[in-house]
Amino acid sequence: MVSSTTFLVTVSGPDRVGVGAELFSALTSLGTRGIEITDVAQITIRGALVLCAEVSSRNTVTRAVIEEALAQRDIISHGITATIEEVTPRDVSDGRRLLVTFLAPRIGATQLEGVFAAIAASGSTCERIVHLASYPVDCYELVVRGSDHVLLRDALVDVARDTGIDLAVQRAGLHRRAKHLVVMDADSTLLQDEVIDLLAEECGCAAEVSAITELAMSGEIDFAEALRRRVALLAGLPATVLDDVRSRLRLTPGARTLLRTLQRLGYVPAVVSGGFVEVLAPLMAELRVEHLAANRLEILDDKLTGRLVGEIVDRAGKANALRRFAEDVGVPLEQTVAVGDGANDIDMLSAAGLGIAFNAKPVVQEHADTQLTVPYLDAVLYFLGISREEIETV
Repeated sequence: MVSSTTFLVTVSGPDRVGVGAELFSALTSLGTRGIEITDVAQITIRGALVLCAEVSSRNTVTRAVIEEALAQRDIISHGITATIEEVTPRDVSDGRRLLVTFLAPRIGATQLEGVFAAIAASGSTCERIVHLASYPVDCYELVVRGSDHVLLRDALVDVARDTGIDLAVQRAGLHRRAKHLVVMDADSTLLQDEVIDLLAEECGCAAEVSAITELAMSGEIDFAEALRRRVALLAGLPATVLDDVRSRLRLTPGARTLLRTLQRLGYVPAVVSGGFVEVLAPLMAELRVEHLAANRLEILDDKLTGRLVGEIVDRAGKANALRRFAEDVGVPLEQTVAVGDGANDIDMLSAAGLGIAFNAKPVVQEHADTQLTVPYLDAVLYFLGISREEIETV
């Protein structure tokens, strides 16, 4: 059996045109001597280049031979330096890769120290760092290799809590770029408003409805019962009020950007709401969201009766809608993302491949994979690995 030696060739210094071509030309010249490239990585920050190539040699190539090949290609010039280090071949059994995405209004040394200390404490290593966004929030994505994923997740969750960052840990793999279904709650998630509260203002029962809403969202009373009680207070309202309320709805900052980006990249957005089809359907048509599940109001003689029609979209109904939409668009549950803020979103968040609690109550955060505490809904895109640059290009 022929043994081999592994070298790490690192080229660094001021970036200039042609450095990569020169390095690989030098390594190509050694191909006949049994050298093979096994890995390549590069990063450039403000014109400072670090380009690494891991090469394997059948013990016919030495460090001096590689140095001579680099010198012949004039790589070491204009401030560029090259180092060649013999390294231990990587053990492919040293753990699987995870993606660690974290964001905050501003990420500084304290937050980065916490994240990297947690990675080290779990016996994991960071293989790659990508700065996904610098505005309106700071966001980084790390590729981390480790064998104890539970220990890593627990350590990172503690850091997120202590340093005030939003953080998600996901498995790496080709599924990341596959088609995803992204299901959002409407009230207080896609929308800044609670539709039923706006309807209550029209009938003069805002205080009563708001009190019931708060109890339902915090999980203190059953959502279906709370919905029936609130809708009963709307009896007698003219149906024209639905159009008035729709005109007052305000999208959450970043909502249009999120939907537009998902649609143009081939992802499927959907809305599952405890609100009402009569208000939401025209808005969803405007936003080109084809998948909507919501409750229906009974209307007789152009007035609301105070009753609902059909099956109620409650906590269980939202999870069922997510599964139904996933089947309709041909996406496995592992490639679904659910975003919500209330207790009636918990089953949906738990069923999805990635459940995101968006500015949610504590009881909801406990059941979600991750949370967003920033006010921008398009921050969801970062958990899909989509950078700010890609968002703006789209």
